[in-house]
Amino acid sequence: MDILHITKDNFDAQVMHASKPVLLDFWASWCGPCRMVAPIVEEIAASREDILVGKVNVDEEMELAARFGIVSIPTLIVIKDGKLTAQAAGYRPRADIEAML
Repeated sequence: MDILHITKDNFDAQVMHASKPVLLDFWASWCGPCRMVAPIVEEIAASREDILVGKVNVDEEMELAARFGIVSIPTLIVIKDGKLTAQAAGYRPRADIEAML
């Protein structure tokens, strides 16, 4: 499944009203640990049909980052049925990320 590019304009429709759990990766292009997590997030997106995966560039979407209190990146969050159910900052191996789901 393709990774969604999440912005403040499509956040409610793509994330809050999604019919599946959503894994969001808050990241920035200059962030080394973000580049380490990116391939893992891409693998999860490609292998899991039961979830949606989105990325939020914190430099472009400061409002969304502030809404979730993102102070460190990468930060991964899971939203199910419009509610935040899990959040983790920093690099995580795939098993840890999938355990959040």
